[in-house]
Amino acid sequence: MRYMGTDDALIRGRAAFGREAWSDAHRELAAADAAGALDPDDLDRLATAAYLTGNDAASAEVRARAHAGFVERGDPVRAARSALWLAFGLVEKPANRAQAGGWFARARRLLDESGSDCAERGLLLCSQGFQLSVQGDVAAGLAAFQEAAAIGTRFRDSDVLALARHGQARCFIRLNRRADGLALLDEVMVAVTGAEVTPMVAGVVYCSVMSACYEAFDLRRAQEWTTALAGWCEAHPDMVPFRAQCMVRRAELMLLHGHWPEATAEAQRATEWCARDESSPDAGAACYQLGELCRLRGDFTRADDYYRRASQAGRKPYPGLALLRLAQGEIDAAESAVRRMLMEIDDRRARARVLGACVEVAIAKPDLQAARSASDELGDIARELEAPFLEAAAAHAAGSVSLASGDAAQALPLFRRSLSIWQELDAPYDVAQVRASIGLAYRKMGDEDGAQMEFEAAQETFERLGASADAARVEALLAPAPSASHGPLTGREVEVLRLAATGKTNRMIATQLAISEKTVARHMSNIFTKLDLPSRAAATAYAYEHKLV
Repeated sequence: MRYMGTDDALIRGRAAFGREAWSDAHRELAAADAAGALDPDDLDRLATAAYLTGNDAASAEVRARAHAGFVERGDPVRAARSALWLAFGLVEKPANRAQAGGWFARARRLLDESGSDCAERGLLLCSQGFQLSVQGDVAAGLAAFQEAAAIGTRFRDSDVLALARHGQARCFIRLNRRADGLALLDEVMVAVTGAEVTPMVAGVVYCSVMSACYEAFDLRRAQEWTTALAGWCEAHPDMVPFRAQCMVRRAELMLLHGHWPEATAEAQRATEWCARDESSPDAGAACYQLGELCRLRGDFTRADDYYRRASQAGRKPYPGLALLRLAQGEIDAAESAVRRMLMEIDDRRARARVLGACVEVAIAKPDLQAARSASDELGDIARELEAPFLEAAAAHAAGSVSLASGDAAQALPLFRRSLSIWQELDAPYDVAQVRASIGLAYRKMGDEDGAQMEFEAAQETFERLGASADAARVEALLAPAPSASHGPLTGREVEVLRLAATGKTNRMIATQLAISEKTVARHMSNIFTKLDLPSRAAATAYAYEHKLV
């Protein structure tokens, strides 16, 4: 029996759904459902609103009821569509793939029995393409997605078309047709940001595009589409468009661009999301990302804990754990970890993500033969995939091997190439790492002033990011051998003393030398200590006495 209040809630829920106010739609339609049975169309609306507000379990339960309602009403096509959305929600989780297969089979049977030529057949082909790709038959998966795209075009169903084309793109990338795949991803994202697809499909496609960019090592493209999607997200403030895997990818982007507090918050959101579903395959990736952030900040105890949690959740903690052991001075443990990595990882794309760490550990050992082997392999993969991210990592690795072999002149152009790419990618931590390496090359070549400038630039970035261990490492490099002409002072300290002696403040010196006031203050402190001077006035007198001004 229905009551007047129930009808009012239903009317309000439908209206909210129509204007895409998803929280209001979920609340009102759920209230109407609790007070009296909803018809299949309203159950479908409720299931969609529940999904878009992050209530996945409730969405699946309601959509199963909508499916049953469509069957009872004699509408096999709508019933099949409900079954397909249920299957798509389950298939990402290995523990639920048998259930997903059952819903896919039911959808296929309903469509076959109906004899209908409809857009839903395109959704079914998308599911087949996904399953074939996961099983390793990427070429057959591509064929299924292409057929689905043709159906989407014929029925002018933008959702089917977007899902099919993004599936094609991911297959192209796995078949090493990188340019074709990325061009198709761009076309799909134009449809997403242009609101040509429904919000549920928009979120699914964006998260898949993020994963595809990750597979292709194209983080610049991922960032561009993330920025473009910001306006769409702002227009749907009560919507939860991203799931755990997508949150992890977003955290990786934030880390790359130096937004470490935001990256931490996004990775923590991913762990909280995974905690709602024990079968989530993304819990390990979220913990690993938190481990990376802790390691880079020098919080080694928490990093170790997160890496262990990642391992327990099924995500091998590579290469972060090896780099953690290296930072802790446990070189043998780090070497053992990288040796295990290379034995366990066969896929070239996956190996590309760990080879840079292998080079770093091998140089520390030192084992230059192993370092050169890992560097050469990384260079081969970078040339094959033509990905700037890998090209930057490969150039830095090759330069590091050259420097460790005693050839600073050969290392320097490699470091410069790496630096240029990291700057284009807006990756401040990696830029600082390379600048520290350039400083070592300058020092090896006898250019102490050049080395000091590179070390200072690297240290400022590390301090700003909160990379305490790296900042301490570079701080130690800022203490070169005494200069014969300037006594114990470095070239940069002489510059600072000269400017201070002319009456310039720390702020004015910082502006002129393009460094921070904090760095100027550190230089002044070093000057007082090295020259055993009590004050700025005494330092000024010293500068005039020694003809530094």
